Formats: sequence, structure tokens, C-alpha cells
Amino acid sequence: MSKKAEQGQATRRELIDIATRLFVAHGYQGTSIDAVLREAGISRGALYHHFADKAALFEAVLDRVEADVAERVAKAASEVDDPVEALRAGSRAWLRLARDPAVRQIALVDAPSVVGWEKWREIDERYAFGLLKGALGAVAARGRVRKELVDVLAHMLLAALAEVALVIARAKDARAAVRTCQAAVDELLDGLFGPVA
Repeated sequence: MSKKAEQGQATRRELIDIATRLFVAHGYQGTSIDAVLREAGISRGALYHHFADKAALFEAVLDRVEADVAERVAKAASEVDDPVEALRAGSRAWLRLARDPAVRQIALVDAPSVVGWEKWREIDERYAFGLLKGALGAVAARGRVRKELVDVLAHMLLAALAEVALVIARAKDARAAVRTCQAAVDELLDGLFGPVA
């Protein structure tokens, strides 16, 4: 990779880092391109070389947040051998992450209105749906769910987990909400697959 390309990628990463901090602190509406430019110390043209507008910058931030969430959820799930318990561990990790300020503000509060519901779902599915589908495929391989239901169940669980995360994100007492929501998800998973023997 050329030096110029490396510098361009470094600038892009820095812009995403700065925008992430500002979007978390002030929300999408409360963050201006001028604030990003001031903190980055670059020209408007340099920013627009990387991002067409503020919405495109936000989408890059959202993509990074979603990728980080997927990595952390996958790590939690990978520490468990039983596929249903791995699904449970990944779900619990996701619910705890719903309290994280970046996840809450960027992925749960601002994303639906900024990028639109369809794009938000597309980005969420790129990361979370793949994880859920893989986990449910492992459950099916053990004979605990029919293989032909994996795709539909992945969509159902994705929707349920997204809604429960919104409950946590909006809760006045997020810790209590996490406990309640984890209990509800456990009940749901037990209902689908039965408790671990």
C-alpha cells in the first residue's frame, strides 16, 4: 500500500474515532460537521474526500460499532461448548452491551432515524444475523431445532434481542433492566430449546 493510501486510511479512522466520541456525547442531531472538522484539524474538503456527508460519516461509525459488538458477542459465545448455552451467553453479552454509551446512542437511539429502518436492519443483519444464524445452525446440528427453521428463527431472535436492547437503552435503571431482560431471554430460549439438562 502506498504512503498516500496509508495516510488516507489513517485519516478515515481518525474521523470515525472523533465522530464516534461526538455522536456518543451529543447525539447525531447535536453533532455538527464543523465540530468534527475542528477536532480533526482538517478541511471540509478532506472530510468530504472520505464521506459524502454527515449521514455517511454516521453510517461508518455505526458499522464500526456493530462490528465491535459482533466481535464481543462472538467472544462471549465462543467460551461455551453447548450451542444453546453459547447462544444464551452471546445474548447476555449483547444485553450488557446495550448499556454501553456508544452502543446505546449510536446503534440503538440514533441509527433507526439517521440511516433509516431498512439500512439499520441491513447493517445489524450483516453482523448480528450471521452470528445468530451460525449459533442456531449449531443448535440444529445437535438436533435441538429443525434445520429448516434456522433462518426464520434467526430473524425472530434478532428482532426480539433488538427490541429488548431498546428497552435497556431507554430504562432509567439500566442494570435492573438488564437483569429483567436477561431473565426474559432465558425464558424464551428455554421455551424454544428446553433448559440445559
